Amino acid sequence: MARNKESVATLESVDIANRETEGLSQGQIVRRRFVRHKAAMISLFSLIGIIIFVFSASGLHFGTEKNPIGITGWAKYSITDLPELAFESCPDGTTGCPTLDVIPAFIDGTGMAIGDHPFGQDDLGRDYFSLVMRGAEQSIVVMLIIGLIAALIGTVVGAVSGFFRGWTDAILMRFTDFIITIPVIIIGSVIGFHFGNLGVGFLALYLGLFSWTGLSRLVRGEFLSLREREFVDAARVAGASNARIVFKHILPNAVGVIIVSVTLLMSSAILLETGLSYLGFGVVAPDVSLGSLISQYQDSFTTRPWLFWYPGLFIIAIALCINFIGDGLRDAFDPRQKRRITKKEREAAKVVRSGA
Repeated sequence: MARNKESVATLESVDIANRETEGLSQGQIVRRRFVRHKAAMISLFSLIGIIIFVFSASGLHFGTEKNPIGITGWAKYSITDLPELAFESCPDGTTGCPTLDVIPAFIDGTGMAIGDHPFGQDDLGRDYFSLVMRGAEQSIVVMLIIGLIAALIGTVVGAVSGFFRGWTDAILMRFTDFIITIPVIIIGSVIGFHFGNLGVGFLALYLGLFSWTGLSRLVRGEFLSLREREFVDAARVAGASNARIVFKHILPNAVGVIIVSVTLLMSSAILLETGLSYLGFGVVAPDVSLGSLISQYQDSFTTRPWLFWYPGLFIIAIALCINFIGDGLRDAFDPRQKRRITKKEREAAKVVRSGA
């Protein structure tokens, strides 16, 4: 009896799922699944909000140190300003404590206020809010550049290797194995030590050249599987060229693996940059990054913990958002993924069947 009920429930779930996807393209089905993933959607809007907040506060900066080009943000101070170091209302004789207060007065707080230095000040008196915003901006730029470069190289190498196989596959995979044996953090340390003064874009460019290996193997495996499918054989019989088969038939079916892998790669990229800057081989002074801020003020954790908290919170928030977005994309592209059917939907399906 229980087994019959489970079978009926399964059939109802399949029937509801088929009705929802009837007449929809693969892209529409994936988009609908992703929109229904609550954690992914919350993370997506949160990440967009963080990016807008960070870049609008710190502004956009291009060019070189001698010839800067950019747009000024709305933050009151820049990372080079040296206002007077505040010490009022700071506990235990410390200086530069945060003026941000989010505890209302009716629950024994001092009232909600932002103040001149929401995140406090560092040892020199620089506004720590501006430093954190600038550090987050640098980390986001590194994340995007590494993700784009690794996606391009990894997709090309994996696609060519998986589609043509033979000697092409052997040579490209042995080259990939050679790159894998080189620790990326060692490469980043050498590049940062010698060329760190050239800016964060140069560092991200070189890190991207060594971060594509995992993606290329996944794309290769996907192409090896897809090239044996019936629709590829039909395209060959119809006279389609190799380029048309790759870009028109195989690559669109492998885009799910690529997108999910790139999102996870971007999450690891921001942690890589943080680690390099923490070790002193990433972004160099006078510029800052989230990792360099944590490294510079790690000894202040017991006396002025806000100098450690705020950069760490932004690193965790950005990395978690990207990971949740990647999980949502993975579930959306997985055809075996089934969502939970609500009781209301089951009752509506019964009404439809009884009316038919």
